Amino acid sequence: MDLIAEYLAATPLRAGTLVLDGALATELESRGADLRDALWSAKVLIEDPALIRDVHRDYLRAGADIVTTATYQASFEGFARRGIDAAGAARLMRDAVRLACDARDEFWADHTQGAGRLRPLVAASVGPYGAVLADGSEYRGHYAISDAGLRAFHAPRLELLAGSGADLLAIETVPTLREALVLASLVEELQALPAWIAFSCADGLHTCEGQDIGVCAAALQSHRWIGAIGVNCTAPGLMVPLLQRLRARTPKPLLVYPNSGEGYDADGKRWLGVPDATQFATSALTWRAAGARLIGGCCRTTPADIRAVRAALSCAPRASRRGSALARFLAAPLLG
Repeated sequence: MDLIAEYLAATPLRAGTLVLDGALATELESRGADLRDALWSAKVLIEDPALIRDVHRDYLRAGADIVTTATYQASFEGFARRGIDAAGAARLMRDAVRLACDARDEFWADHTQGAGRLRPLVAASVGPYGAVLADGSEYRGHYAISDAGLRAFHAPRLELLAGSGADLLAIETVPTLREALVLASLVEELQALPAWIAFSCADGLHTCEGQDIGVCAAALQSHRWIGAIGVNCTAPGLMVPLLQRLRARTPKPLLVYPNSGEGYDADGKRWLGVPDATQFATSALTWRAAGARLIGGCCRTTPADIRAVRAALSCAPRASRRGSALARFLAAPLLG
């Protein structure tokens, strides 16, 4: 349950921060995958799973302490629409975790790569209900489904991923406090893996559905199995005010993994702008100063961005640690 705190206490980075990976789907696209499908990156689990393992491996080599599985868009309902039964869907989701674990284990076995690093963690991605709708609802919320319906949708997948071999659950791109509370309650009931919850946000104060992000943090405070709270898949320029709002309402570790900063043309289905890994890394230092303890990237970020973030955090002054002496002791053997 305290795995995130233990890793934060043990990280060798001078800034006392863990580095997350970057985008999976857009990185797969850049390597030739065709994701024009409701399954999005989960489609590659069927067509070219080795490509997913390669992306995980490259993020690890770039400096990621945590890699996130290709299960964001994966669900029993989504696979059923492709004619894949429940057993097949379960196998594909377990395969997604295995691909990340295999990449991590291969990386960790190479002592020239892992020296001075924490043994990386594998986070099983849990996308919101809006993701399976494949209509952009994860950036709007206001679902036409009850809390009971949300529980029925999320519970089987959460239970499967909690027993899949992952180290933690990455509940991400959640647009609404209502769904976050349903998911947090399910995680508490399972008591199997710690989790983080990352919201998608519309501005520097609110989730995409419109709740105050500080209110969301306070509402999740009592959920002991939620080890970190933050924001993902949101413009990088909004991170500082969101972090300030979060920090005022919770002592839990904060995480951010925003998009690259490019704009998306929904009509033309293309990204606009030029990514800049150096600027992204410079922004990461600002996010760290605002309270973020886990930092990575979402859409359109790349291994180059993560490498730049790790380099920047390696040079930053180390922050004071909140982890206990016991947590540091427990985590010390994790260093390579």
